[in-house]
Amino acid sequence: MNLVNLDSTTRAHMSAEVQRDIDDGVLYLSDRLSEVGLADYPQLLLDAVAKGTPASLAAELASHGRLNASELSHSKKGKPIVKDVPFDAAETLADGEFNRFYMRGLCVRALDEGVDAVQVYRAKAVEHPRSSSEQRIGEYVGAEALLDDLRNSIGVNTALKLPNGPNSGLSVQLPA
Repeated sequence: MNLVNLDSTTRAHMSAEVQRDIDDGVLYLSDRLSEVGLADYPQLLLDAVAKGTPASLAAELASHGRLNASELSHSKKGKPIVKDVPFDAAETLADGEFNRFYMRGLCVRALDEGVDAVQVYRAKAVEHPRSSSEQRIGEYVGAEALLDDLRNSIGVNTALKLPNGPNSGLSVQLPA
C-alpha cells in the first residue's frame, strides 16, 4: 500500500486518532480476532501506526493465534454455518484499519495546515477495481467532512464511501 503522505507528522496524528478510539472505548475489534488478538490488537495497531506498515500489522495479526480459525456465517437460506476465516483476513483487517487511521490522521493534518480538502487516489493496486472506486480517483473531499465520517463510522462503511468498501485500494492524499 502506497500511502504517499505517511511521514512522522501524519503518523503522530494517526497515533492520536487510535488513542482517541481506545480512550473512548470505540476502537473497532473484528469478530475474527481471537481472545489473544483482542488483547493484543490495540498495542499492535499503535505500534504499526507509529513505525510500521499495513503489511507489518498484517504479519503480526496472522501470528501467535491472534485470528480465529473459523467464524459463524449464514447460508444463502439464512441457516447458521461455521466456515473457515478467509486466508487473507489479517491483510484485509490490517489494510483497512491502517488506511482508515491514515486517512483520519491526514485529515487532521490537512486541517491543521489550513488545507480544506484531500484528494482521492489509488493507494493499492487491485486485480478487479470497482467502477465506483475508479470514478472517485482524483476527486477532492472535504477534510473535515471525511474526518467526521471516519470517526463516526467505526467498523462500518462510511457515508462518503471512503474507503469504498474492503479492499477498494482507495485512500487520500494532500493536494499536489
